[in-house]
Amino acid sequence: MPRYALRVEYEGVPFAGWQRQAEHPSVQGAIEAALARLEPGPHTIAAAGRTDAGVHARGQVCHCDLEKDWDPFRLVSALNHHLKPAPVAITAGARVDEDWHARFSARERRYLYRILNRRARPTLEAGRVWQVPHPLDLGAMREGAAYLVGKHDFTTFRSTQCQAASPVKTLDSLEITEIETGAGREIELRLAARSFLHNQVRSFVGTLERVGAGAWEPRRVSEALSARDRAACGPVAPPQGLYLMAVGYPEDPFAD
Repeated sequence: MPRYALRVEYEGVPFAGWQRQAEHPSVQGAIEAALARLEPGPHTIAAAGRTDAGVHARGQVCHCDLEKDWDPFRLVSALNHHLKPAPVAITAGARVDEDWHARFSARERRYLYRILNRRARPTLEAGRVWQVPHPLDLGAMREGAAYLVGKHDFTTFRSTQCQAASPVKTLDSLEITEIETGAGREIELRLAARSFLHNQVRSFVGTLERVGAGAWEPRRVSEALSARDRAACGPVAPPQGLYLMAVGYPEDPFAD
């Protein structure tokens, strides 16, 4: 059966997450339903990573197996037609080898977390940012973030429901930048790693917010990391500011 890679963009607010659920809408369920409109029968797609309820994506990647030998352009167009009006879009498609896997072939995941740092609640960006009304010290946040980069046991920063075999991961980068817009101050945290633990990014962000607010000294991030204890973690940031931006592979399946 021909295998196809799909790059997916979606708004997470209406969904209970990526993974298919019997009683709640999911991104996986929406795409599989669209595939069934093209080729009748059950479809099961695999993604590079499962996002939680309320988390968005600009560069999620999944793959599917189909009976027909589809032209990728026509496949993308047909799927987008049947995905309406769900806030899900296929932004690219490609034929890939039968052993290519959206999750297991991936070599990097990149995430963005957006904080709107102003007193007024968001209106146009509601559901797409975390509004933090009090001032945040970016210098302190960057100092705290530096302790997290590299290979560590991240037990403190993963969900107790995480199913990963090991808490040891390598965080390749964690960059914190500031953007001044007409809507107020936005703080962006950009993270890259081969893979992430469940709730790892949101645990980082919630902890670093406490540093930026002055409630934690930057050094406390190192102490929390060394504790290897979930109880040592700061609050977990809410899902609406988180975006899966890109998934990297040894060879880009969507390259022209």
